[in-house]
Amino acid sequence: MLVSRRRTAFSCIWGRRLAEGSIWESDSSRSCSELFESLGLTASETQRYSRHLVLPEVGPEGQRRLKRSSVLVVGLGGLGVPAAVYLVSAGVGRVGIVDSDLVELSNLQRQFIFSKADLGRRKVDAAEEKLSLVNPEIRLTCHPVRLDSSNAMELIGEYDVVIDATDNLPSRYLINDTCVLQAKPDVFASVLGFDGQASVFSTPNGPCYRCLYPEPLVADSVKSCEEAGVLNVIPGIMGSIQANQAIGILLGNGTPLIGRLLVFNGLDNSFNEIKFRKNSSCAVCGSHPTITRLIDYEEFCGLKRTETLAEFNITAGQLKTAIDSGKRPVLLDVREPYEYSLCHLESSTLIPVEELDARLGELKRDSEIVVYCHVGVRSAGAVRLLRQAGFANVRNLQGGIDEWARQIDNNMPRY
Repeated sequence: MLVSRRRTAFSCIWGRRLAEGSIWESDSSRSCSELFESLGLTASETQRYSRHLVLPEVGPEGQRRLKRSSVLVVGLGGLGVPAAVYLVSAGVGRVGIVDSDLVELSNLQRQFIFSKADLGRRKVDAAEEKLSLVNPEIRLTCHPVRLDSSNAMELIGEYDVVIDATDNLPSRYLINDTCVLQAKPDVFASVLGFDGQASVFSTPNGPCYRCLYPEPLVADSVKSCEEAGVLNVIPGIMGSIQANQAIGILLGNGTPLIGRLLVFNGLDNSFNEIKFRKNSSCAVCGSHPTITRLIDYEEFCGLKRTETLAEFNITAGQLKTAIDSGKRPVLLDVREPYEYSLCHLESSTLIPVEELDARLGELKRDSEIVVYCHVGVRSAGAVRLLRQAGFANVRNLQGGIDEWARQIDNNMPRY
């Protein structure tokens, strides 16, 4: 116990001297500096990472290991931003960031690295600028592209660990399969509302995402954060957990979330774990895999079936023209009541999509109907249901009420 206290006291004093810079003031500091440089750390890096260096689980050797490692962050949203910030400030030698989106006002609620001055900029450009200020001593690589089957193998192949900070099923299956095929750890997280999940996939003898979710959920049944909302701190918590997992994997310390799905509830502030095992019959990591190369993940997740409804779409401009000409169709809003209270099209009928099948009798089958939701996903499923039920003249408002607010009514609140 006495030895432990002495080592702790020494570490705190040494760490404080590093932070204050006093360790470099004496002539003897030259040998100390030379020592760290021989370990691959400069004097500046030694001072910057002083709180790491006094941790027995990290130390100079661990910091050097981080310095020569690389992590790819796929997605610069609510998860990717905190993950990237902590990886960069931790001194991971190379951090890649993948995102093809531009900064929008709605991003600022949770993606704290961006500001109003960044609106309209490419996310990777704005993030590179800010992250370089956080730590100019590491290498940042921007990939302003959408990760897909044509580029995933090449991009992911350049890095040691991948952080899946995406928000859609095709990307999750794509990243998982690519990581399994290249033996790269896949650090996963997802958020919705007040809830978050995290796990680590694609490690030696460990399960992958497909072991947990062999088949994707029906596309129309999965709500995005854009549709269902998310409390701004939830992705910050889960993105930080992703960074912690990646750093632990690179250091070779701790017990990663392998075979464990960490579930966080932000309402009651609880963490729970669901344990799962590697599936020997898994299509990609099992004993006899059937997936040995990347596939069409949008088709696999059922999104291509939704795209076949394109012929039944109507644009915001076309709907405005029809209304102005006096040919006003029945406007069916399939969002939730709280969404309807935020904004809605005049004289529209509200039937939440979950209730639509049971309330078909409230609609006339010979009416011209235009269905809309927030961004056009739920309404596409509603159109399919209506057509299967015999409603022949029904169309989907492409882009939903959000597109109407963009193109037609700039005074309509957007959410």
